Amino acid sequence: MNLTNLKPAKGSVKDSKRIGRGQGSGMGGTSTRGHKGAQSRSGYSRKLHFEGGQMPLQRRVPKFGFKNINRVEYRAINIDAIQALFEKTGASLLDANFFQMNGLIGKRDLVKILGRGELTSAIEIHADGFSASAKEAIEKAGGKTVLNADIATADKAAKAEANPVPAKAPKKAKAAPAVVVAPVAEVVAPVVAEVAPAVEETPVAEAPAVEPTQEDMPSE
Repeated sequence: MNLTNLKPAKGSVKDSKRIGRGQGSGMGGTSTRGHKGAQSRSGYSRKLHFEGGQMPLQRRVPKFGFKNINRVEYRAINIDAIQALFEKTGASLLDANFFQMNGLIGKRDLVKILGRGELTSAIEIHADGFSASAKEAIEKAGGKTVLNADIATADKAAKAEANPVPAKAPKKAKAAPAVVVAPVAEVVAPVVAEVAPAVEETPVAEAPAVEPTQEDMPSE
């Protein structure tokens, strides 16, 4: 074998599809696109999940239930897994960091301890939740259950106690401006005194006497 007789594998190379080259090519006329319709025209783009106009699959299948956006998901760890961890490592305190180092949870996972299996060792366990049966089994074996929320609350209280926030001094209330109210008699008396002489000095005009005329006299 040399470069002169090298050939591609049979069926690996196919002739290109030459459209729009006349009727003799077998693909002339409409160039394999058919007559009219969206796919025969330029600019056509098939939409995702489009099935030619029939009811698409995502609308045909039945739906039920809903997803609760406030759901809190926990990574479950059973009592038998904790007993196996204790036998393997001998650790008497198990918390989220310990579970993560041993590959039982992820970095952001919440941990809940469940009661499957049997625990024979006294172990202190820190987790985000405990089932009633798991808590009973741990305490029965002489262990202790601690919620991570309680630890966070205690740490927050300790920090607040160590670094108290100084209380702000209350703002002084602004004193209202003093308003002096004089007696009514003191305010009115000078005005009356000024008006009274002017009234007395004004002469009263007398009406002129009118003599009766002949027309006003009664006829006999």
